[in-house]
Amino acid sequence: MSPLPAGTPAPPFALPGWSAAGEREYRLADMAGRPLVLAFYPGDDTPVCTRQLCSYERSAPDLDAVGATVWAISTQDIASHRRFADKHGLTMPLLADVDGAVHRAYGLGGVLNRRAVFVVDGDGAIAWSEASLTSVRYVGADRIAEAVRRVTEGAGAAGR
Repeated sequence: MSPLPAGTPAPPFALPGWSAAGEREYRLADMAGRPLVLAFYPGDDTPVCTRQLCSYERSAPDLDAVGATVWAISTQDIASHRRFADKHGLTMPLLADVDGAVHRAYGLGGVLNRRAVFVVDGDGAIAWSEASLTSVRYVGADRIAEAVRRVTEGAGAAGR
């Protein structure tokens, strides 16, 4: 199974999540008309995931400047997400895909430790994606910001 490519309609979902605003349900449909970054990561409070999500947190002003909203998704539950966010000062939503259904819908199959980033455009299509075949490499915030910038400028971006 391969990650969904650019041009594919983003599979709808509703997942519980934790953010600085507390616990609530996050639905892809709520982001209609706006670009959304979905960052799939292997696990809360692991060394590489911590670096990845903390780098996105530090880059929040740059991501906000291009209109990017980032939702991070892993298979841990809300309690794990809350501890992780509190420990590292994360404010972005951390979504709980406990059964892995959203991972599978986005083509991540049984490889739940795979990292992948998808930029979903305002029309609900995947405009850009990048996945790592290893759990130690992640997409930097600068690449995400550039992909979102191209999407919002209407130039589009080729997915991988």
